[in-house]
Amino acid sequence: MSEHRDPLDRRTFLGHAAVLGAAAAGGVKRSGAAPRSGAAAAPPPAAPFELEEVTAAQLQAGMASGRWTSRRIVEQYLERIAALDRAGPSLHAIIETNPDAVSLAEALDRERSAGRTRGPLHGVPVLLKDNIDTADRMTTTAGSLALEGSVPPRDSHVAERLRAAGAVLLAKANLSEWANIRSSHSSSGWSARGGQCRNPYVLDRNPCGSSSGSAAGVSANLGAVAVGTETDGSIVCPAGANGVVGIKPTVGLVSRAGIVPISHTQDTAGPLCRTVADAAALLTAMAGTDALDPATAAAAGHVAPDYTRFLDPAGLRGARIGVAREKFFGYSDVTDRLAAAALDAMRGAGAVIVDPADIPHAGTYDDAELEVLLYELKADLNAYLAALGPSAPVRTLADVIAFNERERAREMPYFGQELFVRAQAKGPLTSPGYRKALRDCRRLSRTLGIDAVMTRHRLDALVAPTGNPAWPTDAVNGDHFTGSSSTPAAVAGYPSVSVPMGDAWGLPVNLSFIGRAWSEPVLIRLAYAFEQITMHRKAPRFLPTLA
Repeated sequence: MSEHRDPLDRRTFLGHAAVLGAAAAGGVKRSGAAPRSGAAAAPPPAAPFELEEVTAAQLQAGMASGRWTSRRIVEQYLERIAALDRAGPSLHAIIETNPDAVSLAEALDRERSAGRTRGPLHGVPVLLKDNIDTADRMTTTAGSLALEGSVPPRDSHVAERLRAAGAVLLAKANLSEWANIRSSHSSSGWSARGGQCRNPYVLDRNPCGSSSGSAAGVSANLGAVAVGTETDGSIVCPAGANGVVGIKPTVGLVSRAGIVPISHTQDTAGPLCRTVADAAALLTAMAGTDALDPATAAAAGHVAPDYTRFLDPAGLRGARIGVAREKFFGYSDVTDRLAAAALDAMRGAGAVIVDPADIPHAGTYDDAELEVLLYELKADLNAYLAALGPSAPVRTLADVIAFNERERAREMPYFGQELFVRAQAKGPLTSPGYRKALRDCRRLSRTLGIDAVMTRHRLDALVAPTGNPAWPTDAVNGDHFTGSSSTPAAVAGYPSVSVPMGDAWGLPVNLSFIGRAWSEPVLIRLAYAFEQITMHRKAPRFLPTLA
């Protein structure tokens, strides 16, 4: 078939839209690690972890009381990474740790002793996906050997804001390499630098992607909070597979400057945390306008000064919640049963459930989305690589393709780079094919899609299962998805919040709250209320396999 009538179906290309979208003090680094089998692994250390499931607010209280220092908190997380990520279950959630993390924590402790705290994240360790630039002694590689050793000339806007908020940038998290835009046959969570990330609940199950390490790492308590990125599903799917909360913001709420790109119309960074409250606090630190990202100009007037203000345990009372049933139910019996229980819980909390409230045109713009992503990948990645400067290992997408061919044994042992090749063949962003695809995506997903159904039913939010329970990792055949609800919000550039809604045989399953542009305050209020009445989050047990 021709390029414009692609034989790849949506599930093959994006895993049904769920995989797009990164000794301790000395730094943990990996290179070329292969996927590990699902064989039984050594159990985690017998001694209880003092910071297990501790929230950012509890860490603040502990530091204020003198129970902990930021240095001791950082040291404990680094010890945990050494015990569980490098040894024990060998999660492969972390690519490298920050060799300056302890000294950064000490400096923040001195600030606290002098009477200055910068906010709720002061002294709190954060995991960053390895496609988010940091101008320090960590590298930013998108998991690829082609960028091994690359240190960008400046912090990303996200890293800059987190440092200003007092967060300690603890480590770079593993990811699906290049945010999983390289191949349609990939295994989520695999990168040439980090190897195969594993699901902390059941080790031979997949953590989903592409923010695999961010979600698996924070779920396994390797850090207090984490940052991921999403193009289509790369925050919400790993949130669901790893039993954590993920916020995919409206495109433009968080700057993408200094983030290895796929698509300037769909990319965004967002929180991955164990609680909605932590996610709201992290979003507060990350959100804001930035002259280096024109998309953030639209956020002026929409950025809340403090998203934790919307944490209302009674937030479901009187809310009108629409059930996006068509296309997003029916692919998993257990997921449907958990969703039914979630709807009952929301009714019991006073929500008005409108069922069904199907999203018009869902599933009809998948081919157009792929066209947009391939065109934008070429333009945006070339611009990012060029801005790294003359010392960058690669300068263009063509250079990356050539590197992968030269290093095929290390870079492509399991799957290829056919999507890279197709993107390289695309023309400029002035091409009629690109412009039409982009118009179709925006019209069908926004005006005639999410906006239409929410207006018709006077909804505060839509809900649907985030996706199916985690599947067995399979490097030979790639991912085994059955369903996902990420695409409408991703293509529209609208927000969604994924929250645990139960588990299937010990595998977490999440519910997504989806809304209009800039509706993060509403979605956080609803998601928090749902979390508080259900409390489905459970710490992982690192089981080697399911019986």
